[in-house]
Amino acid sequence: MSKGIVHYRTGDSLDSYFLIKTAMKGTASNGKPFLTLILSDNTGEIEAKLWSCSPEDEATFKSKEIVHIIGELSEFRGKNQLKINSIRPTTAMDNVKIADFIRSAPISPEEMLEKVTQYIFDMRNANIQRITRHLLKKHQDAFIESPAATKNHHEFVSGLAYHVVSMLDLAKSISVLYPSLDTDLLYAGIILHDLGKVKELSGPIDTQYTIEGKLLGHITIMVNEIGEASKELGIDGEEVLILQHLVLSHHGKGEWGSPKPPLIREAEILHMIDNVDAKMNMMDRALERVQPGEFSDRVHALENRSLYKPSFHEKPLDI
Repeated sequence: MSKGIVHYRTGDSLDSYFLIKTAMKGTASNGKPFLTLILSDNTGEIEAKLWSCSPEDEATFKSKEIVHIIGELSEFRGKNQLKINSIRPTTAMDNVKIADFIRSAPISPEEMLEKVTQYIFDMRNANIQRITRHLLKKHQDAFIESPAATKNHHEFVSGLAYHVVSMLDLAKSISVLYPSLDTDLLYAGIILHDLGKVKELSGPIDTQYTIEGKLLGHITIMVNEIGEASKELGIDGEEVLILQHLVLSHHGKGEWGSPKPPLIREAEILHMIDNVDAKMNMMDRALERVQPGEFSDRVHALENRSLYKPSFHEKPLDI
């Protein structure tokens, strides 16, 4: 296979295979139908237009299909786009499989699960530990393969687990500086805050919102699950209420999706850590294909900012 999509620059020609992540039909100003394809490989994704598509094209070039494309990278309205010169479906002769095109976390699912399990094992409050362990075990298989979102941050295989592990390690460092934090609450809040996404999202490939996700959302889903788990386990202490509050408030503000603002220290830190890890992931992804001294495409989720990659980082030390 050729180099990944993030390594191509505007004007480069390519002859490569891609997985169609999504395919959306539209109508051009001349009245002819076209397809907007989001194409991906294991380094990233890019948008392409298939103009004047036929009904056969629409049936052939759909999500989860692997295609071979000859084209070139262009720029449209300040954003990279793949200009298609030719496109065809693949066959067994091409010897490619979906796993080759799926981006996944840089840590194995087994290692991440072991790490999260250790954080739970280290909890001293029995009620918090039992509820967290119960819910992680219940959703373990989905947890270690699910993305954390449909787009923007950690939107890859095992992205949810990687997001949680990164947040746990960050929380551990912060708790050393602020010993007043209850690490049992903070770690449990991190593990549970997005766990409802295993029901909110359809899975790691062509990720969509489920009916439950659209009608309830991951916050409501997990608040309900914490309540149900506490009843199953016979736990009725204040810990149940606080764990629910951590989930309810982790987006920080009502306009950002939180029914309640953070009202305890651990909830505030949870929100901040969540924000830091999500934004760092978005920035790292945006700057992957950017050369030193240049700006990235605009990132809508980061207030539509175009990020700059400093050039001095590439200069050798003058010793």
